[in-house]
Amino acid sequence: MDVLVTGRRCTITDDFRDKVTDRISSIERFKDRVIRVEVQLSAEPRAKQPDQAVKAEITLLSKGPVVRAVASAEDKTVAFEHALDRLKAQLRRAADRRKNYRGLRLAQSLLDEVPAPAPETDSDGPETHRVAGLEVTGDGPLVVREKFFPATPLTLAQALDEMELVGHDFFLYCDADTNAPSVVYRRKAYDYGVIHLEVSQAKAE
Repeated sequence: MDVLVTGRRCTITDDFRDKVTDRISSIERFKDRVIRVEVQLSAEPRAKQPDQAVKAEITLLSKGPVVRAVASAEDKTVAFEHALDRLKAQLRRAADRRKNYRGLRLAQSLLDEVPAPAPETDSDGPETHRVAGLEVTGDGPLVVREKFFPATPLTLAQALDEMELVGHDFFLYCDADTNAPSVVYRRKAYDYGVIHLEVSQAKAE
């Protein structure tokens, strides 16, 4: 398992790098087939609070989903230990979910809220233009950040695993059975919800 330790706006000594490598080896009992672990320490000179002075980000690359954990603290060592604790917790949670839900079918949760249609604007009003496929009137106040990601169809179980491993409360994926855009989200404890979109083939008038 390769461990890469880098620093942004901070110095990484050989002693600190050796300590991180030694501590990282403890995750091998949680995650099989680990190929590479990237640890990045970043000094945050503009942090308003002392416990946010250094940010540690650990990214675990394996033959499965990417696992990532982030934490901040007053110094490099504490920030790294907090991030490592979060990483282990995410791996434990994903392992527990697979054990508790093996062989069970999860019920689908439907979203009742329907987005309201955009209000019509007067032709004599502010100029309307399109940003990332959305109509924006005047200067906004809409700010759009558009990203594109390659997507491999996943089963529901795989999507739940990926959500747990990245430490998020929701995960957007393409369902392997229906090819429909879908979202899984965390509810309480080990309860989850899933939303499937039924894409209509008819074009809007």
